[in-house]
Amino acid sequence: MNQPVLVVMAAGLGSRYGGLKQIDPLGPGGQIILDYSIYDAWRAGFRRVVFIIKPELQDTFEEAIGRKARRFMQVDYAFQTLTALPDGLTAPEGRTKPLGTGHAVWCVSGLVDAPFAVINADDFYGTDAFAKMFNFLAHVQDDDKYRYCMVGYQAQNTLTENGTVSRGVCTADENGFLADIVERTRIARDPDGVIRFTDGEGGVIAPETPVSMNLWGFTPSFLATLTDGLHDFFAHKLQTDPMKAEFYLPSAVDALITTGRATAKVLTTDAKWFGVTYQEDKPTVQAALRAMTEAGIYPADL
Repeated sequence: MNQPVLVVMAAGLGSRYGGLKQIDPLGPGGQIILDYSIYDAWRAGFRRVVFIIKPELQDTFEEAIGRKARRFMQVDYAFQTLTALPDGLTAPEGRTKPLGTGHAVWCVSGLVDAPFAVINADDFYGTDAFAKMFNFLAHVQDDDKYRYCMVGYQAQNTLTENGTVSRGVCTADENGFLADIVERTRIARDPDGVIRFTDGEGGVIAPETPVSMNLWGFTPSFLATLTDGLHDFFAHKLQTDPMKAEFYLPSAVDALITTGRATAKVLTTDAKWFGVTYQEDKPTVQAALRAMTEAGIYPADL
């Protein structure tokens, strides 16, 4: 079995942060969240990382992130652009918005031929999540179905005190496989402690309900399915909203599950997610990273 690869979706970093050099240092030594993900992935056993970025940011990304990652990993780059598409597809004229996370992962086609994990660049996932992911990928093989996985975080561990969040709320079957994933927006904990979402008709989410933070594991077969998925997306959904419609990674997985072509094992973790959804989240994340460093979970000079 080929050594599992880590794929990092980072093409949106420049737009979200106003340039990579302005990424907020959150760790006690000026580290950014991605530094911790690379370190945790290396500790779990990953030895190669592919960063999906905008091509115009390669030099800046290499200086800010890539050169540090090379201390631990083989580093490669894939580029998400509106011209990087399967044969026969052309982005709508006038489109400037990226085509979504499903398209981003498709952009590693030709670079990855081993089982691979996918993460967001700006989410903190924790040591346990990477360890469970690597262990799955190190032994997985497709059989009569494609065999994928995801790490499910308890909803209560993915909230911010400073506003609402959006999460993919997951339902697992009796065997621990993903049965359904529904994107819920405007999720928050009420003053009475109940977690609610207010999109649509609204509802309650139990604290331990698994939710997706876009930590997925795939065999190489997934890249070919994304080619088919992109053709379907261009033929249908993109036609209804050519400037803004996006091909999302969870939707691509869900389509394979509902048609019986794939399974996705839900690997549960009680790790706490951290991220800067709002500027007000920054002190909380800084305090948590400082505490983990003082506890010896991470080296001070990471």
